[in-house]
This record gives sequence, structure tokens and C-alpha cells, in this order.
Amino acid sequence: MQIRHHVLHACALVLLAAAPLHAKGLDETCHARSGYDVTVTDAALQFERKNAPPQRLEMRRGDLAVNDKAVALGAKDRNRIAAFETTLRELIPKIKTIAQRGVDLSVFAIREEAASASPVSAADPRVNARVDARARELKARIANSKTSKEWHAGALNNYLTPVLADVAPLIAGDLAQKALELTLKGDLSGAVALKDRAAGLRASLETRIRTKLETLQPEIEKLCPSLRKLDVLETGVTQSLPDGSRLNLVETGR
Repeated sequence: MQIRHHVLHACALVLLAAAPLHAKGLDETCHARSGYDVTVTDAALQFERKNAPPQRLEMRRGDLAVNDKAVALGAKDRNRIAAFETTLRELIPKIKTIAQRGVDLSVFAIREEAASASPVSAADPRVNARVDARARELKARIANSKTSKEWHAGALNNYLTPVLADVAPLIAGDLAQKALELTLKGDLSGAVALKDRAAGLRASLETRIRTKLETLQPEIEKLCPSLRKLDVLETGVTQSLPDGSRLNLVETGR
């Protein structure tokens, strides 16, 4: 029936469009920003400027190169670059740990929302197994990630979409079935009310996820000193880059 189609469509769009909200990020919490993506290898740290003109920097055990051209550094600058590398390498696992905890909290919020709208389906062990598998896959991707390109909000949203896709049909199916039953009984207003409930799922889900992720805020705040240290270390590098500019990979509101 037409009412069933509307409810299915509304539920699917609502859940899949609900971007995973987050606690205040490093940029807002620590007043930090960067115009570069970083890729981590065992041997070096590689930075690529996000916007034009393109620029690629590499730090390798105290050495610095820009667009594959070595920068002549004095002993103090080499020590600052080496300290920058060490600090960043120590920071990245902490960021990943917080991101993985965010996955757990987001999945928990999604389960709560599903249980509220569709208790029977949400309790299905097969569904829980699928959601658990999705969460493990996402956490493994975070753990194995070598580049910040995979940590951007858009990328994380794409990772979470399959989790929502497992849950959305359940909620949509239950609401559609209930709407159909009400329609067959002649309760068209009740069927329309279910459609309205589907439309309100986004706000409800966003609130649940936001509330869960806000508990991560103290852990995010603990990363701010490391970001400020990175800013101080690079600011202390006296040697200019080949284009005459200064090293400026991260900025903080110190």
C-alpha cells in the first residue's frame, strides 16, 4: 500500500542521512587546525597540503624535506623536528583509541534507538551479530589506518553507513507493518502518526549519539597539551622552507 511505501522510505532516509554526531573535536576543543593531511609510515611522517598549491613535506628522524628536496637544518632544528615526530607518533594512537570508543558509543546509541522503535527485531541475535561485526570492522579500519584522510568526518560517516543500513530496514519494516495493520483497520490517522514518528527518528537518534559521545570530552581535552607542544616545536624551527615560508603544519590557540 502507498502508506507502507512512505513509511519505509522515510525510515531509510532518516537513518542513513543521520550523520554520526561527535563530541567537540580537536579543532574546537583545543582550538587547533591544520591545512595538511598526515600519513604515518615506520620510517617517516608525510604531510600533504589539502589546498592548492600542492606541497608535500616529509619528516624522517630529524630530517626535513619539502617536495622531495632536503632542507638544511642545524642541530637544534633537527632536534625540534625529531621531537615533533615523536610527539605526533605518541598522539596518533590516543586519537585512534578515542575514535574506537566513539564507534562503541555510537553503536550503543543506535541499538537503543532501534530497541525503542522495534524491540522485537532489535533483540534478534542475528541483527546484533551483524551490528557487532560492522563495529569490529570499523574499529579495525581505524586501528590499521595510516593516514588522516581516513579520519575526516566524511570518511567516518561512510564507515558508519553500513551499521545504520543494518538497523534501518528493521525499524522501517516494523513501522510499516504497524502502519499497514492500522490502515486495514481503517485507522488512517494512526498510520500517518507512524509516518510522523519515522520522520522524528533522526532527531531522536542524533540526540542519543550526541549524549553518548559527550562522555568522551574529557579524553579529548587531554590531547590538547600535545597539540600545543607540536605548535611550539614547529614554531621554534628557525630554518625557512625552500619557498621562504616557515614550517606551519598545526596552529593552536595557545
